[in-house]
Amino acid sequence: MKILIVEDEQKTADYLCKGLTEQGCAVDVAHNGVDGQHLALQHDYDVIVLDVMLPGIDGFAVLHALREIKQTPVIMLTARDRVEDRIKGLQGGADDYLVKPFSFLELLARLQALTRRGRALEPAQLRIADLQIDLISRKAYRANVRIDLTAKEFSLLAVLARRQGEILSKTAIAELVWDMNFDSNTNVVEVAIKRLRAKIDTPFSPKLLHTIRGMGYVLEPREPREPHEPQEPRTQESSE
Repeated sequence: MKILIVEDEQKTADYLCKGLTEQGCAVDVAHNGVDGQHLALQHDYDVIVLDVMLPGIDGFAVLHALREIKQTPVIMLTARDRVEDRIKGLQGGADDYLVKPFSFLELLARLQALTRRGRALEPAQLRIADLQIDLISRKAYRANVRIDLTAKEFSLLAVLARRQGEILSKTAIAELVWDMNFDSNTNVVEVAIKRLRAKIDTPFSPKLLHTIRGMGYVLEPREPREPHEPQEPRTQESSE
């Protein structure tokens, strides 16, 4: 899940970012309305957590600009428990509303509900050969054997599985699984791919996670290559 948090309170933003990252989400953070609006319009997110009271432009203005172009699910946060504010936000296109202070578990449940609603047509499970991925319980099995994955490894697998057969570059994977400002010059993606491959491929056949040199990575079953026909030994002609 890729989430944008637009929140000017540093402590709250850090708390949400840490908690959501631990849940395997890729999180971007903006601390004012102008930056939040720019990120919301320029990038695709599964859901946006948008504070009402923001410096620059407020959350209502950000929401209005967003709804002119996109229908990304939005949950609004406010410290003011006023019915008028909630009505204004919902009528402006917000999908949900949460009053501060709130429970992180409640926010997480609401975020998950919004993304499920936005992905109503997406199957709860994905299958590639004998690899089965349960997107709801966040579990994976290969040949009916449970594969123990970290939160980031599961997110990486889910991104590849949703786009099975499609070659994804390191930059694309970094943006979808990690922070959008991820430095693609590091080897974090390669290390994560190597660890994931060791878990889903090494003990099994056929191999599913492939490296496409100079392009990226793809998740798909491939038939093993036919062995090369033996070649006649070459003899060197003597020169007269």
